[in-house]
Amino acid sequence: MSSERLFRCCRYVSFVLPSVVFLVASAIAGARLQAQDAAQGPIAPPPEHHVTRIGNVSEPEAPPSLPEAEIVRRFSQKEEEYLFSRTRYTYRKTIRIQEFGADGQPAGEFVLVTQPGRDADGKLFEKVVERPHSTLQHLFLRSEDLEGLQRIPAYPLTSSQLAKYDLKYLGKEQVDEIDCYIFQAKPKVVERIKAYFDGIVWVDAKYLEVVKTYGRWVTDQGDMHAVADLPFSLYETYRENVDGKFWFPNYSRSDGTVNLKGLEIPVRLVIKWTDFKSIPNAPQTPVQAAPTASQKP
Repeated sequence: MSSERLFRCCRYVSFVLPSVVFLVASAIAGARLQAQDAAQGPIAPPPEHHVTRIGNVSEPEAPPSLPEAEIVRRFSQKEEEYLFSRTRYTYRKTIRIQEFGADGQPAGEFVLVTQPGRDADGKLFEKVVERPHSTLQHLFLRSEDLEGLQRIPAYPLTSSQLAKYDLKYLGKEQVDEIDCYIFQAKPKVVERIKAYFDGIVWVDAKYLEVVKTYGRWVTDQGDMHAVADLPFSLYETYRENVDGKFWFPNYSRSDGTVNLKGLEIPVRLVIKWTDFKSIPNAPQTPVQAAPTASQKP
């Protein structure tokens, strides 16, 4: 990979210190986090995705300086808690795939809206709540083409999955108004039938909770593409503080380029989770495993 392309990929991980930029660039290069063929747009979230904390309790004093292993232990335990807690909420999930024209403006889109439901056995599934619509000019998508997105865990670094990863502390950075520790996560071993998270996590330095992730899912065959025949593999995901207690994903984005009959078509995937509402007496669902790599890499 050329240094130009590597820089193009790493510029989206917005680090403050040049030394941290270098560390992240090296880490991503070593993990084969390759850039998309075409330049991606800026990834700073719009104001509606501003990361804030809400709640009616006073903020605790900043924790004392902790060993890196203790920081990891604490945030991974909270990831486990949030994974269980999210099964007790309903929400509206909007998946939007856009094509862009030569002028850089959206030229068409596919939109699918779902919300979690439970089957007769109590197992969670995503049910379509609005009829999908498409104005795409070059691509043809169906709801089933997006099923791979449902298999990507929202919380890859839970305490039950932590033994499968090596984590390295990279430094500190502010995500909006939140001071964060930055960790690089790499799978210890990659497999053929399971995909593992390879990327960066931002951890609230005061509360020791993950507020943002940036990375992809990999197997021994390379990157896993969760949307059939589309180049989306590198995802930047922001969290929302719900009910002053839980950090749930609320915005995820991936960019790429599709080559169709000699045309280079920029495409973008944006997923939004909104309208979180708790479900009284909802049963909890066991921790989800790493996604199976049924999609071709």
